[in-house]
Amino acid sequence: MLSNKVGKQLGHPTYSLTGWLVTKFLKWHNQILEENAVKLSNIQPNDTVLELGHGPGLGLQEASRLLVGPRGKLLGVDYSQYMHQMASKRMEEQISRGKAVLYHSDLVTMPIEENTVDKVFHCNCYYFWPDLKAGAKAIHRVMKPGGIIVTTLRLDSLKKAASMGVLTGDKWRPEIYMEALECSGFTDVRMENKREKLIKFQAIFANAVK
Repeated sequence: MLSNKVGKQLGHPTYSLTGWLVTKFLKWHNQILEENAVKLSNIQPNDTVLELGHGPGLGLQEASRLLVGPRGKLLGVDYSQYMHQMASKRMEEQISRGKAVLYHSDLVTMPIEENTVDKVFHCNCYYFWPDLKAGAKAIHRVMKPGGIIVTTLRLDSLKKAASMGVLTGDKWRPEIYMEALECSGFTDVRMENKREKLIKFQAIFANAVK
């Protein structure tokens, strides 16, 4: 029961003691993944960049430092109202200047126009999507032709979470996520092993073709 409760909070943190604890865990556990997702996205000053499942906003903050061009813009989507409000507070200055827009929305219905996003990144969230293929299609819809998506994860941690019952089913498996990307119009889908500060993690890359 506890593992199931924690799993639900990881996917959709709420205003609760468990949600607060999960948020603290996400800030600590995801920081290296967030920083590297931004780094590996090769963000350019005038790109339009989207983070999915942005959580408390660590990745948004990193990405905003790179979008220094006059047309550079940052978008964020999170299904949790708690995370949306926390990230909105963190990004208050960028939002007020029109450099960032955050949406409290699910992935499939995110109110972002077609063919407008250069780079997409996300960390530790694809396995919480209700439908991987529908999610991948929604991402492909908003991306420009040739756009790049980067996903970072720690496979060892996912395997452990699955063995403990925190993650259920098999959507956590990278190959299933990668297959969903390929079925939705992405090419050159690949996973690479990375290391940062003695921490091993994986990065999945894909290109949007239209």
